[in-house]
Amino acid sequence: MLGLTLKETARLLKEGKASAAEVCAACVSRAKQVQELNVFITETYDSAGQQAADSTLRHRQANRLHVLDGIPVTIKDAFSTAGVRTTCSSRILRDYVPPYNATMVQRLVDRGAVLLGKTNMDEFAMGCGSVDSLVGPVRNPWKYNFKARHEEPDSQPIRDSCHDLKATSMQMRTMHHHVNSTEDSDWFITGGSSGGSAVAVAAGICKAALGSDTGGSVRNPASYCGVVGLKPTYGLLSRHGLIPLVNSLDVPGIFTRCVDDTAIMLGALAGHDPKDSTTVSDPFQPFTLPEDIDITRLHVGIPKEYHSPHLSVETLNTWKRVADLLEDAGARVSQVSLPHTPYSIVCYSVLCATEVASNMARYDGLEFGHRGSDNSSTEALYAQTRHEGFNDVVRGRILAGNYFLLKRHYDHYFIQAQRIRRLIADDFRKVFESGVDILLTPTTLSPARSYRWFIEADNRTRTEQEDVFTQPVNLAGVPAVNVPVALSEEGLPIGLQLIGPSFQEKTMLTAAKWLEQHVNFPHLQLPDP
Repeated sequence: MLGLTLKETARLLKEGKASAAEVCAACVSRAKQVQELNVFITETYDSAGQQAADSTLRHRQANRLHVLDGIPVTIKDAFSTAGVRTTCSSRILRDYVPPYNATMVQRLVDRGAVLLGKTNMDEFAMGCGSVDSLVGPVRNPWKYNFKARHEEPDSQPIRDSCHDLKATSMQMRTMHHHVNSTEDSDWFITGGSSGGSAVAVAAGICKAALGSDTGGSVRNPASYCGVVGLKPTYGLLSRHGLIPLVNSLDVPGIFTRCVDDTAIMLGALAGHDPKDSTTVSDPFQPFTLPEDIDITRLHVGIPKEYHSPHLSVETLNTWKRVADLLEDAGARVSQVSLPHTPYSIVCYSVLCATEVASNMARYDGLEFGHRGSDNSSTEALYAQTRHEGFNDVVRGRILAGNYFLLKRHYDHYFIQAQRIRRLIADDFRKVFESGVDILLTPTTLSPARSYRWFIEADNRTRTEQEDVFTQPVNLAGVPAVNVPVALSEEGLPIGLQLIGPSFQEKTMLTAAKWLEQHVNFPHLQLPDP
């Protein structure tokens, strides 16, 4: 049951061969089995059990709400959830309990999905490894030696199994999230910043998960964890209730085990939201992907700028092999150019920092979140609150953003970055207008790296390295999806990225499904709990 896809599980529920309560219980057992992976910040198992019981009753009465009715899902802890702590993995929001659901969460609830909990992430989604978290790093289940590790009880991250949480009565454990020994750092990162959601799907804890993607935060961990990760067109999914990092780049994303499941989730979540003015007003038509796919009319572009000198040999060979596979099947494969790609990292860094500086200004300790104890002056209270509440990564981006926004620097940095962003978007537009249907690129430079290697450099350096293939997509606002296609010699997933024109998710996902059918990726199989 744990190895089944969302689509297969929904079929069992509809046919009465399994109940939502049984599926939920199995997923909770798996979550407890792999608890040391540090997937959750807040677990909502009690309320999930009640949601599953309600779904079981609806199925027995033939009143299924949607194909998602009874399907276990997890939510990145950047999405607001009514009555459930939402921390963004930051001390400054450690006790914050929203009074409302994000639109993406509400749409899942309205369709009967079972919410298992809030998943771990980099603080305020600033990172590419899911290691800079209030509750400690998320660990990749691939090649993880569970039997050799034994965590002490007081080293567990804070969790609360109660769903109806109140800020005044929330009970939390003391956190010890530092890694003390060389032995304990001998595991692989998940990618980030949505690493908890990616691991939840990869390890069989849930059938689908929500993440957010600002510069690759869904596709990057999807690649490292061997799952499908979709970053939709900007404006297709509502950002209402998603705690912002960079408003002009943030997009809710989807993790699933297969491409068909991604299409199901997209159909349930996409569409105009009056609470988010950036969502498109045109109605979204859910679609089903065909089983027999003809790619003979498909034109696939290979961007020459993505041949990075830092690309691992295994990833490069996988990229070439898949391009040959497409061409041998009748698709037209040709080299294309996205000439402003080399400037995307610098452009992203400036725009990200400036919007972070603006967005983080709301966390002053006065209305919600952590509050310092220095009441000698308003300025002193602000300073202490933000120093205690934010980690070094967040504080660094705030400082950089305010520097870029100074009057004497505004034109040189912010305006120039906006101009470069337009050029990057134009590169994609011109390629797609030339007749190219999709682009095929690597998702990451290599398979997942070890935690020990990852922490040898700072957050900014790693982000610039690991997001080089994913950030341009966010700057252009076009859709992209990671498809797991192979295992490295070490047994770690290698993913490739398909990029499509705006609002052409169906074409892109159809190509992704064809690829999925022909590579037969071996998904992670863990022993039953």
